[in-house]
Amino acid sequence: MKGKAYLIGAGPLDEELLTLKAKRILEKCTAVVYDRLVSTNVLNFLNDDCEIYYCGKKPNAHSMKQEEINELLVSLVKKGHIVGRIKGGDPYVFGRGGEEALALLDEGLEFEVIPGVTSPISVLNYAGIPITHRGISQSFHIVTGMSAKSLNVNFEALSKENGTLVFMMGLENIDIITSELIKYGKDKNTKSAVVMKGTSSKQKKVIGTLENIGSLAKEAKLESPCIIVVGDVVSLNENLDWFIKKPLFGKNICITRSKEQSKNLKASLKDMGAYVTEINSIKINSMKENLDTYLEKLKEYNHLIFTSINGVNIFFDYLIEKEYDIRSIKGNFYAIGSATKKALLKRGIVPKATSKSFISEGLFKEIKPFILEGDNVIIPTSLKGRTYLQEEISKIGARVDRVNIYDTVKGDVYDTRSFEDVDIVLYTSPTTVENMIEIIGLDKLKEKEAIAIGPITAKALIDHGFSPKVCKKHSEEGFLEEIVNLI
Repeated sequence: MKGKAYLIGAGPLDEELLTLKAKRILEKCTAVVYDRLVSTNVLNFLNDDCEIYYCGKKPNAHSMKQEEINELLVSLVKKGHIVGRIKGGDPYVFGRGGEEALALLDEGLEFEVIPGVTSPISVLNYAGIPITHRGISQSFHIVTGMSAKSLNVNFEALSKENGTLVFMMGLENIDIITSELIKYGKDKNTKSAVVMKGTSSKQKKVIGTLENIGSLAKEAKLESPCIIVVGDVVSLNENLDWFIKKPLFGKNICITRSKEQSKNLKASLKDMGAYVTEINSIKINSMKENLDTYLEKLKEYNHLIFTSINGVNIFFDYLIEKEYDIRSIKGNFYAIGSATKKALLKRGIVPKATSKSFISEGLFKEIKPFILEGDNVIIPTSLKGRTYLQEEISKIGARVDRVNIYDTVKGDVYDTRSFEDVDIVLYTSPTTVENMIEIIGLDKLKEKEAIAIGPITAKALIDHGFSPKVCKKHSEEGFLEEIVNLI
């Protein structure tokens, strides 16, 4: 197989600013190389068998030299890999992407560049600062601030510009930058700002003037990565700061479900302003072959009970694979919680009854009136699922077949560094509790606020010494309704 490299701009820390093309290419990469300015959430787009290399570049403490990164890219492509070199922002905006492209070219290797949303634009947008504005600024200049001491930056020319000045990676040299601009004639009262970790839950900004912005940044204890902006557009920040007005702004919420189960919850939390750290602590392994024994008996069941979205999807995908005519099934369908109901509705099935909460006791209360002695019941469920429903329905005198059609196993987590910034962890099952303890460690988890989706999960947390808050409505919808008050 012929190898190829993609230099991929991942944008800033909000991974939803990744381009559609970047996401599509990441999904087919067999190896990726990324650094610290890339959101680790981006890694969730990769296939399970993708090789992952962290080059860990930090200011003044590069764990891999640029030459070593170049050599790694060349080596991986020569081995036949489809390589994604994931870079924060855009590969060609102070990202040394050109050097990596030339290294590949020198070896006669194929490469492609996928542009990214560059941080001087996106971070300022999230801080309420338009980089241009009619009547205020008709131009902008982007300068690397990291090497302000050594590079031949023409501060005399910059100081005479009426447009917006943006200095990237310049926090350590902010005093040099501001003093040089003032020295060459820039008005010391020019509006200025520093934005830290833009587009993330840790976004923080200070507003001042060219004269005092350096001291204000130090007082606020800002840390890299930061962007410095100088210009009258900064005066618009209060009116245009939409991000800070969201109800969950500044909160980093860790969700612990599988990839498929995380999508809707993650999108809803992000719409509310939260930064979502996705740690897929569980992975779904299909055991659909266990349905083989029951396929011809499906038409005999009076009741089909589903306890999860996974159960619904695996069951119906199996029927499609077997070209089974769903019209042969005459029994009633039941769902635990609204999310499972929605999964059935997507398959064209309206459940006879649905529990309001995501617990077996609630579901049994709803379905009990419909089940008679001698009825045939099938429960396609998880290997690790509780036996409560099977036991209680059997007491009525119905015949119950519990079929384990999937198992929940510990997920593959590529990089746990992102957990450091987490404020709150949402646990949705005892399995997520156990797996997170194994992945992150009990002591680190106890440093964060814990929220349990229901009492069964809460008990698992309490058994490990947590003091969790518990959703009143034991469902994803309940969590979303209550999250602002819970925190």
